[in-house]
Amino acid sequence: MTVNPLYHHTPEKIQRELEWIQHAKRDPERFAPLYDKYHEQIFRYIYQRMDDMDMAADVTSQVFLKAMKNLHKYEFRGVPFGSWLYRIAKSELYQSFREKQAIRTVNVETVHLSEMMDVFSEEENEVNRAKLFACIAKLKEDEVQLLEMRYFEKRPFREIAEILDVTENNAKVRCFRVVEKLKKLFHKK
Repeated sequence: MTVNPLYHHTPEKIQRELEWIQHAKRDPERFAPLYDKYHEQIFRYIYQRMDDMDMAADVTSQVFLKAMKNLHKYEFRGVPFGSWLYRIAKSELYQSFREKQAIRTVNVETVHLSEMMDVFSEEENEVNRAKLFACIAKLKEDEVQLLEMRYFEKRPFREIAEILDVTENNAKVRCFRVVEKLKKLFHKK
């Protein structure tokens, strides 16, 4: 699996983020570097699940507002600050879905579909693509989210675990089970 540099950090980047966080905890006006770094990622994460630009912008604003208000509660766990923001975003998304009964969507790039087809040892073509979409539609919300984070966003298990608030091993096991479930659905059709 290739690494997506958008979601991966070096120890130096994480250390720089920690400094930004410490400054922002003392002075909220110094939250700007964190906002600048993560706004587009968080917006994209939300927009991909809502497919409504205005609602996604509103939810993204709520995420950063909550993050600023609760920054004093943030605890460093060895993963990028973005993991904490994604947990807030996930919560805000669910809240928005409940309040507005928004329709959840999954935007998938063709590049990532061929990688998913490799998991099934199948060739990526129009028939298999349609079959895969039909199978994904049968998965539960949390299962789809796990596949998105691992295969489409290329997140490491450690970061997935932080976002889902589970252990790294649990994230690996869940991912394996979802892939196995998807394989069964895929080969059943």
